Amino acid sequence: MDVSVVVCAYDPDQYDDLRDAIESVLAQTYDDVEVVVVIDGSEELYERVQREYGDVDEVVLHCNDSNMGLSRSRNAGIERSSGDVVAFLDDDAVARDDWLAELVDTYERRDAIAAGGRMAPRWVAGEPEWLPPEFYWLVGVTHRGFPEDEREVRNTFGSNISFKREVFEEVGDFDPNLGRHGDRQIQGEETELSARMYAAFGERVWYNPDAVVEHKVFEYRTDPRWLLERAFWQGYSKRVLEELIDDAGGEEGAFLSYLLFEGLPGYAIETVRDRSVASAKKGLFATVLTAAVGLGFLYALVT
Repeated sequence: MDVSVVVCAYDPDQYDDLRDAIESVLAQTYDDVEVVVVIDGSEELYERVQREYGDVDEVVLHCNDSNMGLSRSRNAGIERSSGDVVAFLDDDAVARDDWLAELVDTYERRDAIAAGGRMAPRWVAGEPEWLPPEFYWLVGVTHRGFPEDEREVRNTFGSNISFKREVFEEVGDFDPNLGRHGDRQIQGEETELSARMYAAFGERVWYNPDAVVEHKVFEYRTDPRWLLERAFWQGYSKRVLEELIDDAGGEEGAFLSYLLFEGLPGYAIETVRDRSVASAKKGLFATVLTAAVGLGFLYALVT
């Protein structure tokens, strides 16, 4: 089973992170791999990648004529890939060396058509004591409340998800109206694609928690203001997805129930029982972030 890994990038200042991502794929214990690097409209970044990886057989390079956004860039990567399976990795993430071996094992054992894994944090500036693990999804990390065992899920994170080529041939690629592009913050392109896959095949994404990708959490991503703004736009995106997907809110509803009946009460108990200042901070910020998500959802509903 040949695997293509699509990595998209656009910022020349993040070249070192892109290089880390590419090298992590080239270092995989699984052999039948190619890396498809799509540069989104930056000739400067493309030339730098070309100088270092242009002669590497396992690397396929492409540069968009202009900045087209993440979804269109991923689609360009799919078009230029050759693998039986197409996986996706962000340019600020690093795959552990057995990542693809675990995903391929999942395909073979489960006769899967899509598979993904766990996102682990790589805290660049340290882990903030006030950030509740239930909201790690805001920084691209698998959160507390997500399944811990191997099972079918609606979708995994976009930086650790893969599909058999037949999925794209049957249902098409990522929706170009979703995904990050400039100031546009509507996300969930992998959720929408997974929903189309489920409608066509009746199968979901197999989640393997042992297939691990580490996501770099830079200092700006632990700024409370940045997190609140991201929470707002995540709420907005969830409302948009409800217009596109019949069961868009299913997993979010289950997570909200977990948060209200286990997460927040747990922080309250720890605060009183252990006199834990850290638990009090996490509980408070979890409440504020929940409100920000709700406001984003309502704003999308109104507008």
